[in-house]
Amino acid sequence: MPNEALIVVDMQNDFCEGGALAVPGAAAVVPLVNRLISRFDHVILTQDWHPPGHASFASAWADAQPFTTVKFPYGPQILWPDHCVQGTVGAEFHAGLEATKAQVVIRKGFHTGIDSYSAFRENDRMTRTGLDGYLKARGFTKLTICGLALDYCVAWTAIDARQAGFDVAVVVEATAAIDLDGSRRRMLTEMRQGGINLNATA
Repeated sequence: MPNEALIVVDMQNDFCEGGALAVPGAAAVVPLVNRLISRFDHVILTQDWHPPGHASFASAWADAQPFTTVKFPYGPQILWPDHCVQGTVGAEFHAGLEATKAQVVIRKGFHTGIDSYSAFRENDRMTRTGLDGYLKARGFTKLTICGLALDYCVAWTAIDARQAGFDVAVVVEATAAIDLDGSRRRMLTEMRQGGINLNATA
């Protein structure tokens, strides 16, 4: 359909098995994501793209441990292992991803002091990526979202897409979750309450 687009979130090596921030079950969803790509005429990829020493890396803080939370100027921020550093193999898309069909790649997380889960807005909730403008200029009104990780970048992308006025579906089976302190269930609930369709299938 001319008004529908697929957003494939962060299908990158560092989020797959063996990567710096591996999401359990990530590699298993690659064939499901590829199946979705084959069904859509319009495909957008997102790519985590951090500079070395990004403020959201635990290594950037003295004595900090990954997966702990610190206060940033914009609020609480989880500290992560170094991942998806610009120009590294870990930042590349998974080799099995059928990425050729993508019409645009949205890179996020490249501002040193601001993390970015959503493909629409960074974690300060002020800095925009321009994706909503691109989608609206192209005439898209319906978005289907899949990829990694369900409870962070997928969920926030879906929530922001809905708030931007799009009809949004998340193909849960074509995602995998970090599930940090119950984050998978919490974000599924938040998406459902936000009017996002979680019943779409690959």
